[in-house]
Parts: sequence; C-alpha cells; structure tokens
Amino acid sequence: MPSTDAYRLSSPAIFLVRMAVFLILVAFVALILYRQIETAFMANPGLNGLILLVELFGIVLAVSQVTRLFREIAWVNARVAGPEERALVRPPALLAPMARLLGGEKRAMSPQMLRLVMDSLGTRLDESRETARYLTGLLVFLGLLGTFWGLLETVGSIGGVIASLQGGGETASLFNDLKTGLARPLAGMSLAFTSSLFGLAGSLVLGFLDLQAGQAQNRFYTELEDRLSADVEAEKAAVTPADSGDSIDHLAAGVQSLVRNMRHEQQLIRDWVEAQAERQERLQSVLEHRLAAKNVEPH
Repeated sequence: MPSTDAYRLSSPAIFLVRMAVFLILVAFVALILYRQIETAFMANPGLNGLILLVELFGIVLAVSQVTRLFREIAWVNARVAGPEERALVRPPALLAPMARLLGGEKRAMSPQMLRLVMDSLGTRLDESRETARYLTGLLVFLGLLGTFWGLLETVGSIGGVIASLQGGGETASLFNDLKTGLARPLAGMSLAFTSSLFGLAGSLVLGFLDLQAGQAQNRFYTELEDRLSADVEAEKAAVTPADSGDSIDHLAAGVQSLVRNMRHEQQLIRDWVEAQAERQERLQSVLEHRLAAKNVEPH
C-alpha cells in the first residue's frame, strides 16, 4: 500500500542503479580492450597495481556512502509510523544527535533545534566525502608520478644512446647499438603514458561515482529539511481555537486580577493620604487653640 505521507523520504536506490550501470559499462570496455590493457599494465606493474587498488577502494567507499543512507531514511520515515514499526528500525548513525534529542518519539522540533540538527548533518556529510575527493586527486597524482618517472628514464636512456654513438666503430655495429639503445627510451615513454592512462581513467570512474554519491546525499539532506520543517509548521498549526480561547480567558482573568490588585493598592494609598490629612488638620487645630489661649492670658 503506497504511503500517504507527502514528505516521506525517497529511497537512494536509483543512484546505486546508476553506479552499477556505469561500472558495468567500464568493465565491458575493459573486457574488449583486455589485450591492450594487459600490455599497458605490464609496463609498470607496481605503480599501475597501486593505482588499481586505490580505484577499487574508492569504488567501495562511494557505494558505501549511498548504502548508509538507507538506514537513516528508514529511521526518519518510521518516526511517523506506530511504535511497533519504530522499534524494528535500527538507530541512525548520521542522525544520532537528532535521535538523542527526540528519543525516538514522534514529535516536532523547535526551529533552533532544527537548524542545529541540519548543520550537524551537513558537516557529517561533507566530512564523509572528503576521503573520496582525496582519492580522486590521488589517482591523478599517481598518474603524473608515473609520467615523470618514465620521462626521467627516457632522458637517461637517450643520454646513454648518444654516449654509445660517440665511441665510433663500424656502421653496422653502430646501427645495432642504436636500435638497442632506443628500446630503453621507448620503454620509459611506455611507463609514463600507461601510468597516466590508468590514473586519469581511475579518476574519471571515481569522479562519476562521487557525483552520484553527492547527489544522493544532497537529496537526502533536502528532503529531510522539508520533512522536519513540515513537522515544525504542523506543530504550530496544531493549536486549536479552543486552546486559543482558553489561553485568552486565562490572560483576561490575569489582567482582571492585576487591575483589582492595583485598585486595592490605590485605595490603600488614598486612605493613608486622607488619614494623614485628617491628622494634620487635628494637629493644626490643637496648635491654634493653644496659641489663642496664650493670647488671652493676663500679663
């Protein structure tokens, strides 16, 4: 039964299919050019073997970057399901901070928490792709290393050929020495170009796989952000008119209580002022009587 959740995260299987199709095409081309590739590989088995090992490791890493998203997507989609389905899903790895904050419950996050989780996820995704990018550059470097290695051998061999021609001798002997001497520079050039060929071809393969892994991660990041943002908005919209009315009633009651307290305090102040005024009038009356009594006494 198809899911009715409009913000359900989609599966990254399509990116694995693209990777598989691309690798099958590369293997088919390698099978067709098997003889030529074997000859080129044997020009420098050590360096070319290292290049192939780095490429194999990069392929496994790129595929693992996509497959690890299945676990994260299953956990996020299970949050909107029942507790039984959530219990069957393994806890996430990339979204571990989010899992700890929410405790596996179906509840929305605050906007500040949402921004914190998305920033943490973006950092983790970028860090996971750093190794793949380094391996792509490493393949180019190894190819260039083989190129300069072969050129150094070529230059040294050419110097040896020139030195052998300066010795003089019969023409036939010189011609044979020349043919023998030119074989070494040609071997050096073969080493240089085959290493570059394997390095650039390997970087091409890893570059495409890293592109697919990056697209899968970007779609996961975008869909997750939409999912969590929708949860935040739904939480805000979940406040019913009755709840709003109760809040207004409580606010009105609080305001009325505050007004009554203010009026009571004003009345106390007014009574105190009137009592002080009355006391002052009595004191003034007493003083006036005493002054009048002193004035009528005989001298």
